[in-house]
Amino acid sequence: MAAQLLRDDCIVAFPTETVYGLGANALSSAAVQKIYKAKNRPSDNPLISHFGSTQQLEAFTQIPEIYLPLIETFWPGPLSILLPVKPEMGISPLVTAGLDTLAVRIPSSPLARALILESNVPVAAPSANASTRPSPTLADHVRADLDGRIPLILSADEDPGTQCDVGLESTVVDGLSEPPTILRLGGVSLESIRALGGIWRDTVIYQKPDSKTTTSAAAATTTTTTNGISVEEEEFKPRTPGMKYRHYSPRCPVYVFKAGSVQPETPSKFLPPSDAVGRKVAVLCTQRWEPKLDPGAEVNFNWLGEKDEEVARNLFKCIREMDEWGAEVIIVEGVDEVGIGRSVMERLRKMSGGIIEE
Repeated sequence: MAAQLLRDDCIVAFPTETVYGLGANALSSAAVQKIYKAKNRPSDNPLISHFGSTQQLEAFTQIPEIYLPLIETFWPGPLSILLPVKPEMGISPLVTAGLDTLAVRIPSSPLARALILESNVPVAAPSANASTRPSPTLADHVRADLDGRIPLILSADEDPGTQCDVGLESTVVDGLSEPPTILRLGGVSLESIRALGGIWRDTVIYQKPDSKTTTSAAAATTTTTTNGISVEEEEFKPRTPGMKYRHYSPRCPVYVFKAGSVQPETPSKFLPPSDAVGRKVAVLCTQRWEPKLDPGAEVNFNWLGEKDEEVARNLFKCIREMDEWGAEVIIVEGVDEVGIGRSVMERLRKMSGGIIEE
C-alpha cells in the first residue's frame, strides 16, 4: 500500500535508522510539493533523495569514484553524499531547490529500503515533522505534528515505543569540493570519515558565514581552524537541508551548558518572569549532573545516556517529551565535541542559539 501511494504521487511517513522521513516520488514535482505543504517547509530548502540499494542508485546515475571509500564503509547507513544533477535524471527541481547538486543516501533500515525498492522510484524525504520542530524518532512524533496532513504513517515496529536507532539525521558530505566538506553533521562522525585516509583525511566542516560580513554571491573560500578542527568558510549557499533555517526547536527556550560545566544549583533562575504558580523546568543530564531540589519550580530531571550515541538516540525524544510535559525552559548538560558528540552539540546549538560556558 505504501509503495503504491508513492507511485501515485502521495506522501508517506516511514521510519529510517536516523529519524522518520516524509517521502515522495523525487521524479514528480506534484508529489514533492505535498512534502513542502504538509511540513510548511520553505521551498528553497533542498531535500535528500533515498535509494534502496547501490544498484538502484547506479541505474539512476553514475557515482563519482571519489565516494567509493565512503560507500563501502558507511552504506547502507546515516550518510548522504552530494552528486551533480544531470538532465537525464529527471529529478524534480523542487528536490534540489534549483541547485546543480543532489544529496542521496541509502538507509540501513530494512523497512525503508524495502519500501523504496518496491516503489521503484527515488524517494525524496526530509524528516517527518512540522518545520522548525524537533525531528521525529517515534511514529507518535509524526502523528503529533502531521496528523490529518498525510495519508499514511508506517511504523518501525508493533511496539509504538520503538524509536529510530541513530536519532540524528544523516551526515551530508560534499566530495565534489576540495577539500571534501561536511555540509551537515549527523550520524557519521568527522573522525570516522577522516580515518578513511587519502583525500578524506583533509575533510573539513562547513561553517555558515556571519550574515553581517556577507557582501557578494560568490565570496572566496578560506579555511580556518577552530578547536583543532578545520572549518571551511565561504559565501552562504544552502546546498543541503539544515543549513539555513531554524531547526529542532521545542516551544520553550533551551539553555545548553558546555561539557564539564558546574550544574546550576537553582534551574528555576532560568525561568522567564511570571506570577504564575506551578512553574516547570526540565533538566537533561549527560555526564555528571544529578537530581537536586529547587524550591522555585518543579524540576524534571532526565538522563539522556552514558555514551554519546545514547545521547543522540534519546535527544529529540526527550526534548519532545519535556515540551509536552509543559516545561517552560529546558536546561541541557552538554557533551564533549568529539565524534557523535559534535553532532549532538550542533543540534543543541540550533535549538538554543548558543552555548553557555561556565
